[in-house]
Amino acid sequence: MRIGPYELASNLCLSPLAGYTNLPMRLTLRELGGLGWTTTDLVNARSLLERNRVALRLAATSPQDQPMSIQLFGSVPEEMRDAAIMCQELGAQAVDINMGCPVRKVVNVGGGSAMMTELARTAELVRGMIAAVKIPVTAKMRLGWDENNLTAPDLARVLEDVGVAAIFVHGRTRAQGFSGTINLAGIRSVVEAVKSVPVIGNGDVTTPESAKLMLDETGCAGVSIGRGAFYDPWIFRRTDRYLRSGQLDPEPDFAERLRVLRLHFERYCEFYGETHGAKLFRKVAPWYAKRFGPAKPFKQSILTISSRADFDAAVAGYLAWRAQFCDEKGELLPKFQPSPMVATFMRPAGEDAGEERNAIPVPKGPVEVW
Repeated sequence: MRIGPYELASNLCLSPLAGYTNLPMRLTLRELGGLGWTTTDLVNARSLLERNRVALRLAATSPQDQPMSIQLFGSVPEEMRDAAIMCQELGAQAVDINMGCPVRKVVNVGGGSAMMTELARTAELVRGMIAAVKIPVTAKMRLGWDENNLTAPDLARVLEDVGVAAIFVHGRTRAQGFSGTINLAGIRSVVEAVKSVPVIGNGDVTTPESAKLMLDETGCAGVSIGRGAFYDPWIFRRTDRYLRSGQLDPEPDFAERLRVLRLHFERYCEFYGETHGAKLFRKVAPWYAKRFGPAKPFKQSILTISSRADFDAAVAGYLAWRAQFCDEKGELLPKFQPSPMVATFMRPAGEDAGEERNAIPVPKGPVEVW
């Protein structure tokens, strides 16, 4: 798959999720393998132009974090154009326009999903951005405002005509938020609406099998994974291997999960500083713990860490407590092992859609409190 001049190592992309898909996470996922393209957290265009400290940190990258795109949201054409120029100067390989965020505070200013309701105005804004930069401009959208207004195919045609390099489409409407199941036929309609621009599908991909099903059912050029990478940071490597060879590697063992947890934590400390990084990591570590098996004490102790020493103590205390659920080799006894992940849209007929083992909650990020 190609995005503009870039030929990707795989057709698997990391979806932005506010407050989480920062540079420490992107670097950690890249090191695990299989990831072809990443996008930053959504960045307020005006804040970036004002060189707001938080906005600049969201847009931060490194030579190891390439190819990557900075995702912008906003509705003022001049601001989006000038912010795109700034993204190019900051070293991004592309600029992505957020047309899919359903959060009210983004939509109310004309950004996110609101951009899907005024196609002519959106086209003019995108045209100005493309004319201003040499790097590719891409767009992330949903299927539409609600099930009665599925505008994504029309918007995709408009965006292709003005010159976007790729289209990322989440298989839900703005009205759905992150509830219900994704509409694979809706993604396919976007693929069929364009002539040659790559369309990357997104939504509910939590296993290599569900990524392949999305590719097969929609004809999309690639798959973008967000929440699925929180439960399984190895999903890109495992999916890339499965798509290339048909071989399904087992999920990583506990020792590997703990190794990557520590690596991810250390990157937070290096990027944000030890105290601030440790505090921010309080909301990240519980995602790892969801695949640890019994982990209630760890989830409780990790919420109070403020230093590397606190983190080490929380891990050590958890390992001592966890031993009671393990055999002599240190492996969890079968009855305590977590259930395998199954994507929502892959559930067998009749299976309870409310089963907790398949429900991936949407982590609360900074957007909701802006």
